[in-house]
Amino acid sequence: MSHVVRAALVQATWTGDTESMIAKHEEHAREAARQGARIIGFQEVFNAPYFCQVQEPEHYRWAEPVPDGPTVRRMSELARETGMVVVVPVFEIEQSGFYYNTAAVIDADGSYLGKYRKHHIPQVKGFWEKYYFKPGNAGWPVFDTAVGKVGVYICYDRHFPEGWRQLGLNGAQLVYNPSATSRGLSSHLWQLEQPASAVANEYFVAAINRVGQEEYGDNDFYGTSYFVDPRGQFVGDVASDKEEELVVRDLDFGLIEEVRRQWAFYRDRRPDAYDGLVEP
Repeated sequence: MSHVVRAALVQATWTGDTESMIAKHEEHAREAARQGARIIGFQEVFNAPYFCQVQEPEHYRWAEPVPDGPTVRRMSELARETGMVVVVPVFEIEQSGFYYNTAAVIDADGSYLGKYRKHHIPQVKGFWEKYYFKPGNAGWPVFDTAVGKVGVYICYDRHFPEGWRQLGLNGAQLVYNPSATSRGLSSHLWQLEQPASAVANEYFVAAINRVGQEEYGDNDFYGTSYFVDPRGQFVGDVASDKEEELVVRDLDFGLIEEVRRQWAFYRDRRPDAYDGLVEP
């Protein structure tokens, strides 16, 4: 049975300060709402530069509490204003010394539903994330939103199939994957991994990447954000590799059940045979 959800994502260039960055995303969200979108997601640490290109203590200043920090409170107001579900990736401080790469999920009435904390933390040139973030410890939540069941998986997480699968087992229909990935490092994987994960787990994926270069390094974020369906097919065109863009697409959630009946991957799983996957 067809159940169409109009969904949006934003790939954005860094403006130079938090206030104008948030304001720009608010305008994109209002435009998405004017186009009929019912859910929108932003890129990894959307209200800041990708400061993990360097290891400097000054960048802890970007961190704030979730959900009681200023950005999540402001996004709750935006969700209430627009009537959209909003996926809000930020740098979270839980308490002194406890920092996470986090995404808050806010329902269409402005209520805070919960958070996902990035599990897999890279530490390679240009992506010095272990300097800032502890590994996520909040599990694999799937949020029962006004549009359906929504999960989040953040950037480097996408290279690890286990989390994709757990989100599917937890009931996800749509998974947002906010990212910051640069040209040359993994661009050949960008249009491979998320479509493959959408197929393997039979749900929709929203893959979001930053675009452009920023002041803290020479990473060239290549955009090309997209939605992909449970058959691994792009929903509409992939976004630009150079320009900021708001992407709005219609996702037929009825396709999820159709694909699961046809391919039956969940039926044919063998968890009884997978013990070795979780051995240290």
